[in-house]
Amino acid sequence: MELKKNCAWSLVVPTSMGVRITPDNGQPTHASEHFTMQATSAETNVASIASYLGLPVKVLTTFVKGSPIAHFIKGNLAARRMAYEGKEVEQGGPWGYRHQFNIADSGYGSRGPRVQNDRAGEVGRTLNIADFDLERIFGQEGVQVLHLSGLIAALSPETTKFCLELARAAKKYGTLISFDLNYRASFWKDREEELAASFKEIASVSDILVGNEEDFQLCLGMKGPEAGGKDIASKIESFKRMIGEVKKAYPHTSVYATTLRQVVNTNCHLWGAIMLEGDNWHVVEPREIHVLDRIGGGDGFVGGLLYAILRGWEAEKWVQFGWASGALATTFLTDYAQPADEEQVWSVWEGNARVKR
Repeated sequence: MELKKNCAWSLVVPTSMGVRITPDNGQPTHASEHFTMQATSAETNVASIASYLGLPVKVLTTFVKGSPIAHFIKGNLAARRMAYEGKEVEQGGPWGYRHQFNIADSGYGSRGPRVQNDRAGEVGRTLNIADFDLERIFGQEGVQVLHLSGLIAALSPETTKFCLELARAAKKYGTLISFDLNYRASFWKDREEELAASFKEIASVSDILVGNEEDFQLCLGMKGPEAGGKDIASKIESFKRMIGEVKKAYPHTSVYATTLRQVVNTNCHLWGAIMLEGDNWHVVEPREIHVLDRIGGGDGFVGGLLYAILRGWEAEKWVQFGWASGALATTFLTDYAQPADEEQVWSVWEGNARVKR
């Protein structure tokens, strides 16, 4: 697995941008009158690790023309040090296109988080490969890693084709492909056969493949880990066997990774990770982390993993930095981590929460 040199972009992510509204003070949605709004998407959550730590990132998306929400999103992406490009789509009246809303309370203690997605008229479903100059982006500017998400690949027939064409272009120009499977049952309904074929094609050309047990089973048809006790650490060998089967089916891939999470309560999780790099296993045994808001933790893991790969570190550090970036993300009210520097992330890994003066 070799990174291209002299590229304008370390990381490119296609995405459908929206906003999340979160009740203040950890309250449930139905009992709240005051909400905080943030721009969000799983794919930009991933890219935030690289962008905040100084690597050049580009977002491929689409916007509702003249929308104040689109204006809000663009300002947020710029503040996160991300370049972006995308078509401006006419709203088409009050029942036309819009950016989706994600309504999510963070939960607290014994009360778990609850998330409701309102995606009617989502403009991101119109993402079309014809709206982007792939020869310029991949051939002239150059991209080291293209990160694809199963959320975008399954969003609509148009976005499925969009992700397939991006993967083909990346492969043509020597760009590494990262694919986070991100299965969502509601996206796959009545499209199972079509999406299974498309996901398998993308996985077959991916250099980095990430998913949990449900993702590997339902997206790629792999056998999941055996049932066991409640202790997630006791299932590590079973997860290894699952990843081993994925490797047999997709031998072209260089890195396979999954996170391990056991929820003690909303604000206390056991968090771990497994990565297979070549024939080498790298395991982070689950250990306790304290959670302010769990949404985006998995994206933070992928973002940290990709950042470490882009930096050219030894493989052992890839999963460590990924684990720590995911843990860091759960301490933010935003869906994404905003690391101040690499040292802050490594301090999370080392368990060093002392004051830095």
